[in-house]
Amino acid sequence: MIAAAAILAAVAVTALLTFGRFARSTDWRATVTPLASIIGSGFLICGPILAREFGSAAILAMAALLALAYAVGAVVRFNIVHVENIAPTLSLNDPMAWAMRAAQVMLAIAYAVSVAYYLKLLAEFTMKPIGVPPEWHELTANTLVTVIILALTALTFSGDIRKIEHAAHASVSVKLGIIAGLLAGLGIWWATTTGTSLGLPPTRLSWASAPLLLGLLITVQGFETSRYMGDSYDQATRVRTMRHAQWISSAIYLAFLALLTPFLREAQQAEGVAGILDIMELVAPILGIFVLIGAVSSQLSAAIADSIGSGGLLVEVSRRKLSIRTAFITAAALSIAVVWLTDPFSVIALSSRAFALFYAMQAVLALWVSIRTNKGGLPARCGFAAVGLVCLVAALAGAPAEG
Repeated sequence: MIAAAAILAAVAVTALLTFGRFARSTDWRATVTPLASIIGSGFLICGPILAREFGSAAILAMAALLALAYAVGAVVRFNIVHVENIAPTLSLNDPMAWAMRAAQVMLAIAYAVSVAYYLKLLAEFTMKPIGVPPEWHELTANTLVTVIILALTALTFSGDIRKIEHAAHASVSVKLGIIAGLLAGLGIWWATTTGTSLGLPPTRLSWASAPLLLGLLITVQGFETSRYMGDSYDQATRVRTMRHAQWISSAIYLAFLALLTPFLREAQQAEGVAGILDIMELVAPILGIFVLIGAVSSQLSAAIADSIGSGGLLVEVSRRKLSIRTAFITAAALSIAVVWLTDPFSVIALSSRAFALFYAMQAVLALWVSIRTNKGGLPARCGFAAVGLVCLVAALAGAPAEG
């Protein structure tokens, strides 16, 4: 019954998102890009990590992380309108123009680091069912990721990477269908096992866990892509659809954590970032397959998108002084360095720190523009300052998940 429900839900949602009338609407197309960036394998790795750190309060921790992301999203939405409006009026050497370019450089670096994060997770999920010996695990994973990064860089030179990017965007419907199948399978488990004692782990809430929670910011990141889609969509559409993407992704994250509640004790014992595979196979073997397909496909598509974003931003910031080839080689070299110098858990925190610093810079820009143009008012400026401070703390104190 669980397998049938999972397959039916996956097929139905994929078909609806592929062939439904709204799937061809401008709003949905503008929603898909940030939504695809937000929902990678983050919601899969968050379950075991939060269960281990917060016990039965895992869903509350997830809600707090999503609330922070939504607050940052509000800052970015303000900037979509007001920073973009003032940017054309600034001279090249205006301090605010320099701040905008610095934020773009930071985002390019964050994207390059996130490529390592995405592909590290892809390698972990790929090797989980193979059973690579522990002594060869790290070397095999790093080699696999390096080969993928080099292949993506090589494809970029030929222009074929654009075709792969389009295919990655088209796969969003399949990814969301797989997520729907996972949720349906877990929901059926709940419905067919009523009266079973959950045996939940104790609740653990402590300020000492805050650095780890901030270190997971990368798992709910991606909404900022709407900020750089101005060539395709107007400001009102990007603001509206970014908000929709955050609503949808938040509902998915919270639903998954809620449905995972009966397995929180098992989640605490899950080994590695791919430990969710073992938990899903306890529910039904087919859900393990769903997790594997969803994780691998989403990580690859996200890595492609971020590698293109990183290289493209470096070209733009250099005012075309960097060639496309040089920009992509630079981004790829940074990604490969991160791959070999970090483990799968610490790369999560490193990626989160990079994006947290970018978000802090966005908050500074929002506050600066608000004061300079007299837009937003005092409450908004206090909010920008608060978000910037929290993001700065996340950049300085975000902890590796194994800590």
